[in-house]
Amino acid sequence: MRVVRSVGHEIVDRHINVGFLTLEPNSLFIPQYLDSSLILFVQRGQGNLGLVHHHELGERQLKAGDVHRIPAGSTFYLHNAREHQRLQIILSVDTSDSLRMGTLENFFIGGGTNPKSVLSGFDSEILTNAFNVSSSELRQVLTRHQEGAIVHLKNSQSSSSNLWSKFVSMKEQDRLQELKKLVDLSEEPEKTLTRSWRKLLNSVFGKPENEKRKQHHHDHSQESHNLYNRKPDFKNHHGWILSVDESNFSPLQNSGVGVHLIRLNAGSMLAPHVNPAATEYGVVTRGSGHLQIVFPNGTLAMKADLKPGSVFWVPRYFPFVQVASNNEQLEIFGFTTSPQPNHPQFLAGSSSVLQALRGQELAAAFGVSEGRLNRFVDAQREAVILPYNAERH
Repeated sequence: MRVVRSVGHEIVDRHINVGFLTLEPNSLFIPQYLDSSLILFVQRGQGNLGLVHHHELGERQLKAGDVHRIPAGSTFYLHNAREHQRLQIILSVDTSDSLRMGTLENFFIGGGTNPKSVLSGFDSEILTNAFNVSSSELRQVLTRHQEGAIVHLKNSQSSSSNLWSKFVSMKEQDRLQELKKLVDLSEEPEKTLTRSWRKLLNSVFGKPENEKRKQHHHDHSQESHNLYNRKPDFKNHHGWILSVDESNFSPLQNSGVGVHLIRLNAGSMLAPHVNPAATEYGVVTRGSGHLQIVFPNGTLAMKADLKPGSVFWVPRYFPFVQVASNNEQLEIFGFTTSPQPNHPQFLAGSSSVLQALRGQELAAAFGVSEGRLNRFVDAQREAVILPYNAERH
């Protein structure tokens, strides 16, 4: 997992970090909670997300294009059960409630010596009483795992990975009992360890009713949304744009984040525009091109080449443009710092603000006649996503 921190600057209305999480085949990101809320976008692969909410665990299968929210403080795990395919996820990391401004802290529920479980910080006397176990049972649970936050589950001979392997290989209805049956070793010699795990997890998450997972009530935090299954909000011969906000994905109502996906065909551009309501963060998921951002004083702030994995942010109010190369599509997944519908103002094209402003006032502002202004404004008959010829000057 890698996190690109937002640059600290007074012109950013709100800081969001962009993260990249890659799980190799047959691997598990062990149960934890964070001090920051996450928006997940599955870029590639398939996996399972387990999320504890209101003392109930819901597990959701993830596939490419899915968007899901994990609120700060909610315990979760991620599992890639595929044999030959990586699971690649792009994350919006909202650090507005983080312990240290702009940073991300992981609090691991499971763990041992690497990483340590948060439970390890208490005195042994506290824990033996809290879980009603012996010191020996406590040590067996809290010191066995040594393999890091992401563990490989296939053909592992270590006892800690065996624990996680047994967890993810259980039947779904058993695995979904709020992490309380994390290891089912009833026929194995390690019965003491199993009881300890169950006591520990029952204490953390509560006790299951009749040993069956209750069907959780409809909860917006458990919803996901697949961008690839939606019709674009805008589409023409040069590409398309789709977005998800609080009006069509209810978990975003409390997240303060909107998401979008842009695909520009080769030799096209998203017309120069400005976001009046949000800062935008973008990640290039495929293709190549370039980005230009303009300062308020009308000078070029940045011109940068774009390629897969490029991360950029555009401050609120700053005009910018994305351009696809002449030989391949450019796809960009992005976050905006508002869950409200994002209505960019376009500065060129048939739907631009210049079209709305045409008249003697705008002509006077440019110092030209109305006729010349009208010819200039009307020359581009397409809107939003426009053709681009790199050789045209």
